Amino acid sequence: MSRFSVIPASYVFLRSDEGVLLQLRQNTGYMDGMWSAGAAGHVEPGETATRAAAREVAEELGIAIAQDDFDPICVLQRTDGTDDPIEQRVEWFFTCTAWTGEPTIQEPEKCAELRWFALDALPSNMPPHERHALDWLREHDGIGILSLGFANEVVGA
Repeated sequence: MSRFSVIPASYVFLRSDEGVLLQLRQNTGYMDGMWSAGAAGHVEPGETATRAAAREVAEELGIAIAQDDFDPICVLQRTDGTDDPIEQRVEWFFTCTAWTGEPTIQEPEKCAELRWFALDALPSNMPPHERHALDWLREHDGIGILSLGFANEVVGA
């Protein structure tokens, strides 16, 4: 019997008086045409979730964030609804209000635009799991332990 595995990822939503920073994805083959976290990516072997977050903001936005400056929103376990372990993911969602540098598009082949959105005026074309995390941020205090896509789930339990 093979061991069950999941795909880990970290997501970072920069926050300012203008709202949260989102990127418009393009040419990636995954969620293209959707507004998503300003920076996100898989956690690499031997890497913590916050180290992955720091690496991704540097690669995608050209900014530096100290690991202590990431504020957790939630941890989300999700699936595509088939309960097939190949498509199960565990994802860490963070916000951050302090960084060094100016966020700019570093991967223009993958990102068409960066834009600030108010939490109560998010675009309709967002990946469902990212909207789920931002809805939690807007509606709750504390860190959420969330799930998405599982049969008979209690959302936010």
